[in-house]
Amino acid sequence: MKKSVLLFIAFFTATILWSQTTIKGIVTDKSGEPIIGANVFLKDTYDGTSTEADGSFEFATTETGEAILAITYIGFEDFEQAVQLNGGELEINPQIEETANELNMVTISAGAFEASDEKKAVMLSPLDIVTTAGATADIAGALNTLPGTQAVGEEGQLFVRGGAAYETRTFIDGLFVQNPYSSRVPDIPARGRFSPFLFKGTMFSTGGYSAEYGQALSSALILNTNDLATATTTGISLMTVGLGASHTHLWDKSSLALSGNYINVAPYNSIVPQDRKWDKPFRGYDGQIIYRKETSETGIFKLNINGSHGSLGLQTPGFEDVTKTNAFALGNDNFYLNSSFKEILDEHWTLRTGLSYSYDKEEIRELFSVNTNEQSAQAKITLTNNVGQFFKIKFGGEYLLNLYDQKFISSAGEEFTTDLTDNYGAGFAEADIYLSKDFVARLGTRTEYSDMLEKWNIAPRISLAYKTGKKGQFSLAYGQFFQTPEKELLRFGTNLNYEKADHYLINYQILGKKRTFRIEGYYKTYDNLVKQENFTTNNSGNGHARGFDIFYRDKGGTLKKADFWISYSFLDTERDWREFPQAATPTFASRHNASIVYKQWLPKITSSIGFTYSYASPRPYNDPNTDGFNEGRTPAYHDLSFNISYLTNIKRHFTVLYASVNNIPGFKNKFGYRYSNTPNDDGTYTGIAVKPAAKRFFFVGCFISIGQRFSKDNGVTSGDLN
Repeated sequence: MKKSVLLFIAFFTATILWSQTTIKGIVTDKSGEPIIGANVFLKDTYDGTSTEADGSFEFATTETGEAILAITYIGFEDFEQAVQLNGGELEINPQIEETANELNMVTISAGAFEASDEKKAVMLSPLDIVTTAGATADIAGALNTLPGTQAVGEEGQLFVRGGAAYETRTFIDGLFVQNPYSSRVPDIPARGRFSPFLFKGTMFSTGGYSAEYGQALSSALILNTNDLATATTTGISLMTVGLGASHTHLWDKSSLALSGNYINVAPYNSIVPQDRKWDKPFRGYDGQIIYRKETSETGIFKLNINGSHGSLGLQTPGFEDVTKTNAFALGNDNFYLNSSFKEILDEHWTLRTGLSYSYDKEEIRELFSVNTNEQSAQAKITLTNNVGQFFKIKFGGEYLLNLYDQKFISSAGEEFTTDLTDNYGAGFAEADIYLSKDFVARLGTRTEYSDMLEKWNIAPRISLAYKTGKKGQFSLAYGQFFQTPEKELLRFGTNLNYEKADHYLINYQILGKKRTFRIEGYYKTYDNLVKQENFTTNNSGNGHARGFDIFYRDKGGTLKKADFWISYSFLDTERDWREFPQAATPTFASRHNASIVYKQWLPKITSSIGFTYSYASPRPYNDPNTDGFNEGRTPAYHDLSFNISYLTNIKRHFTVLYASVNNIPGFKNKFGYRYSNTPNDDGTYTGIAVKPAAKRFFFVGCFISIGQRFSKDNGVTSGDLN
């Protein structure tokens, strides 16, 4: 099933492609000497760069309207200047002043090579996500083309460096997201619930992340939402899987956006052959409210409300005999509210606070029935203090209340109820210390308490970065990470401990204006993993994951108007956990993963095209007809996907026609094998392959933005918006 996030592809893709502003210039001191390595950026965005050997800088931004261009450089006063971003080219040649008491101190860019999540992580813009072929505008789909991830086509979630899907946690504006994906259906990939255009950018840490975040053994997906809307617009979308509408209204210091979508894949399934028998193809609707209010010159309040309902029914393989099918039905209601407030209190202190609430109701009917209700509420506060040019400290705390209620009724009518309540609290502190002009350290610690487990933990974190030249740096990181066991395991008893992972990382990267190269090696150890046997659980499990990742990206450096990246990951991992009889490689882990993503803008025909090729080596599976465990191997996974966007006008309204197709060659991918619980008359366990629901997925959409016009010379422009 494909969710309505595709509604937004066209509007934002075209606006970004045609409304870029290029900002360039030369940064010097008062004597006219060039400043090398100064950090130049637009405040409250991800857009920026660092100055070259001659003090020059140049970067492009898709922001519009008034913005603040900022320059920071240790030993110099911070520089800020208001700029107007209206597309085209903007040249600014700032002069910055040395700090009086630091005239003789060594200097380094105040952030270009800091040991932080922002510099260690690979960041993708919303445009990167929606224009990545094969991702179908899904955040996890795009991130799965980056190194460190696993191609697990039947799940649709993030599996990072040998970690299971639950070990990657999602955070929006610093707050934990309880249900970031749609409900799981057997062998049908889930999708993220949030549009990539809700966010300024996407930070994806594959390990060793900040002490501010916890409860994630393997990885953190950190999403920061957009600020005030930039224009008043109305949108309509017509898609092969549904339709939708949206309206955004901008006032002087506030904005409100409303959107709604209806999805029904029945017409699509009737045209495109399916390998599943659908009793009721997916139908659903969702809505979103986004409110922004500038409370002062430096303060902003954000409110995001998302709600959705969906249901489906299909035939799934039977438990006792997989050659027969059972009727499976799913209904899901989800609600998520996220509010945050940020204010710069003075020249040293910044305050961030947030509140969130999640509700998820899921009803499953097969030979059994499962009704699950989960709610959570979170409050968080963070304070940051720039003590001086060489020292910054961040600290704060959070509280999370989680309520989990599940009722299971077996085919024989037996009823089992799980009722869990957890009051979870955490505190964290972290300091960035610049030891020299080329060396910076981040030291942090996090402590957590769960009253459900009745356990404390303390998790130290450390990151180091050393600048080896104008563009290169080495970095090291170590950290301990804890996570409460999954709810499905806690129903057997809460006398468990946190699961634990230790991360060791070494990284080298080269950051140029148009090219990025990085290679990273890692080693992870797992302890206190949950083992399950005869409806009892304990923390005797353990495991390891080790390997290396390589990433190269070229944004117009080699091919004009082209952007491409190449990713490769090597993984060696084993675990002894859950119901494993011995240590083995999990079924979701493949030893080799690689992706090639290519995008090309064709201005003469006002179109963009993209290709993505993905590869994963064979994954293990367990065949009960053999003596070994998890010794079977699937065929290798291959996928070649394509998309195209065409920009035009329909009755003077900006319009994008979008089309995509996955698995163009029709590779016969198999994600594993499922076996009957009982042998047949010959004593053999019958098995069937786990395959995609369809050989290919096609998507076609028409997106109309009322109140905007498209000009080949001037890009997207606003019309008369009353």
